[in-house]
Amino acid sequence: MRRLPPLSSLRAFEAAARHGSFKQAANELAVTPTAISHQIRFLEEYTGLALFERQVRKVVLTEAGAQLYPVLRDGFNTFEAALGRVTHGAARREVTISATSAFTAVWLAPRVARFSQLHPGIDLLLHASDATVDVAGAEVDIAIRYGSGPYAGAHAEPMCSDRFAPVASPAMGALTPGDLAHVPMIEFRWLHPHPLNPTWELWHASAGMPWQRRPGQLRFSDEGHAIQAALAGQGVALVSLSLVADDLVAGRLVQPFGPEIAGHTYHLVTSAGRTLEPHVQAALDWLRDEMRTGLRPA
Repeated sequence: MRRLPPLSSLRAFEAAARHGSFKQAANELAVTPTAISHQIRFLEEYTGLALFERQVRKVVLTEAGAQLYPVLRDGFNTFEAALGRVTHGAARREVTISATSAFTAVWLAPRVARFSQLHPGIDLLLHASDATVDVAGAEVDIAIRYGSGPYAGAHAEPMCSDRFAPVASPAMGALTPGDLAHVPMIEFRWLHPHPLNPTWELWHASAGMPWQRRPGQLRFSDEGHAIQAALAGQGVALVSLSLVADDLVAGRLVQPFGPEIAGHTYHLVTSAGRTLEPHVQAALDWLRDEMRTGLRPA
């Protein structure tokens, strides 16, 4: 069993020693200077030693006080740090957001720093998967789905109808639709085949151009990789204009010619039977604002 004086007397001593003043210690601890003086006197009686020399406008540590002060200072600093870690960890909340691999890598991940600035007590876990996740389960709080809907058992808020068009690195020079006969066409494979999926075949039909798949084209299983290939100047890619909007504005990519063709719609999806906790609602509100301003509308 530890035999220690009251914590209040130790706090009073540490604050007075740090400030060199009973008055400033009293201000810090929200008590009167007389109360500080009483606590110090109690501690001196407990130890049987004088801990301060009382001078006109300040107090100075005695040799005994100078030995005691750093021990208490470091102890209180350790208490503060440990309590901060415990309470900070307990106060933090985590929100899991699921989206396709391409959307997560190209659009969502570069924006999460803004959320952290707005909500430093909330952690985001980005779940990148092209498979449809069940928002009714416990693993995912919010899903960003790309399709026509509806989504059973979920509340789906349509955010933006996407558009697709050819894009290329400006290093490839001025391009025309006729150049597609001799430059690589970059494409990606849709996970779920659908007659309305934007493809080069559909684009050629919209452009009134004959379509014939040529050998040696660049094909990817992920749209994000197709975008990276276009950025590297490896060909012309037919990709989502929403995902390359920042690259187009920055001049890293250009949209050399049309037409644009319709894509699908981005939806913010949550469980229909769940009342959202405040930290999940905060993430949902932030996503809604980001998608309204950061996705190119049709």
